[in-house]
Amino acid sequence: MQQRLTCLTLVGAFSILAAAGQLPRGVGPEFASHYEGSGSEFSCISDRSVKLDRARINDNSCDCADGSDEPGTAACALIDALSPEQPLPGTPSGSTNASRTLPGFWCENKGHVGSYVPFQYVNDGVCDYDVCCDGSEEFGGRVVCENRCAAIGREHRKLQEERRLGMERALKKKATMLTEAAQLRRQAESRLTQLAADIKKLEAKRDEAKRKQAEAELADQSRVVGGGGGGGKVGVLVELARKRVDELRGSLDAVRRHRTTLRGQVDELQAILSTLKADYNPNFNDEGVKAAVKAFEDFAARGDAAPEQAADADVDELVKEDGAESGINWAEFESQTEEDTDILLRLEAYLPETLRKAVRSRMLDLRLWLIRNGILADKASTGTESQLVKAAREAAETAEREVKDKIREQDEQREDVKKDYGPSDVLRSLRGRSISIDSGEYTYELSWLGQTLQKSIKGHGDTNMGEFAGIDREMVDDEERLDGKSLGKGLRMVLRYEDGLGCWNGPRRRTDVWLGCAETEELWRVTEAEKCVYKMEVGTPAACEGGDDDDDDDDDDGKRKRKDEL
Repeated sequence: MQQRLTCLTLVGAFSILAAAGQLPRGVGPEFASHYEGSGSEFSCISDRSVKLDRARINDNSCDCADGSDEPGTAACALIDALSPEQPLPGTPSGSTNASRTLPGFWCENKGHVGSYVPFQYVNDGVCDYDVCCDGSEEFGGRVVCENRCAAIGREHRKLQEERRLGMERALKKKATMLTEAAQLRRQAESRLTQLAADIKKLEAKRDEAKRKQAEAELADQSRVVGGGGGGGKVGVLVELARKRVDELRGSLDAVRRHRTTLRGQVDELQAILSTLKADYNPNFNDEGVKAAVKAFEDFAARGDAAPEQAADADVDELVKEDGAESGINWAEFESQTEEDTDILLRLEAYLPETLRKAVRSRMLDLRLWLIRNGILADKASTGTESQLVKAAREAAETAEREVKDKIREQDEQREDVKKDYGPSDVLRSLRGRSISIDSGEYTYELSWLGQTLQKSIKGHGDTNMGEFAGIDREMVDDEERLDGKSLGKGLRMVLRYEDGLGCWNGPRRRTDVWLGCAETEELWRVTEAEKCVYKMEVGTPAACEGGDDDDDDDDDDGKRKRKDEL
């Protein structure tokens, strides 16, 4: 606010001085102090030791090394530190190798906005209404430029008002986005807390399942003599027999399918020969056809036995899967359900309760020692496990998977909470949405925080231009556009999308998405800055300044007038 008041004071003082005729033509308000006074001498701005007679100001002769004695002519237009050095007689340096102090010829543009015009434009015979609407830069008489500042000023103020209203709408949308982003972040943090509690419960459930599995295995291993068929050689024999039966069933089913195919082919050939027999001309002397018809008549007269339906039904029954309803119920042979006789075969069952646990522990230790030393076969490796152990093991495995799934989800959620979503998490509200634009033979699509795609309009497939990798901030200096679709000037967010599809004989594709202030999400332009490196210019309320806490921390270069935003 203080800066604006200072600027207004300076412009007001400049207007008074200009009206009084005290300032030479082309002098801007910020340089007015160098030309004030009623003395007869003028000091060059960059070198005060060089003094000139005031009559030499705007005499169309470049006398000061910085060109400050010609604010209203094109005499010093050649002075440019970036241009090749050229001879310039009459100057202290004798060349153009100097820096110009004045930015240009000042057009006051009353009724509009004052601005500087490049010195090359002064008296060049062209009315430059886009920068000098009052026509004051063409005073030499070659051309008369009317003052159009009233009309241009009205249009400019109308456009500025539209932009101001657009900015207000954009900031309202940004406020909504910030509210939504804050809510999404709270939900993510709440979900993270809930996951921690869920994992704790699931770990307790997993530990309990593992304890039950260990008890079931302990009970299974503590048998001195096993029941029917689950372990030992009987169990191995049952398993081998089941596999062999499954192989034979598969082979029988394949033979049956092949036979069905052959029957269909025979029926088709019979139909073809029947048609030939009925339609051929016996008077036509073709021995090959006659022989074929005669052979088919003999085949038809001989006749084949009709397929036995009962045999087919038997085959259908054989190829059914084994189970409780058909075939062999292998579960009866594999199950190790305890019978009353099993209890009798447990040594510890005959012992008092006080000694039972101690004896069982010693017996298990002895059994494990015998197994490790190859004296006793491991029952778990030579037969199938009991139904009780199997159920306990599956329950423990399921509980372990649930814990791992929750931990994986917790890690993903924790990364999401830590991820950079821009100032005040504003981009969090855009995640999952997409915008696109048609350009040439392609449709370019931006998925917020997802990926960028190049889609062929002719249906030739999609090309991945990059996956979201992070957010950077870079300076930009973009000219204003009449449609407002400009990045403006200052610090801007740049979304990096990397590791896209590799180019032919080139690097992997990547996309830099530059964000500018706009009322709605819109993909403005797509360009290929270099081979396989794309630039997307995108408008969004999220890029507008104001409405969040981070704006207070921006440096002066990042602060712009609102007219630069839209």
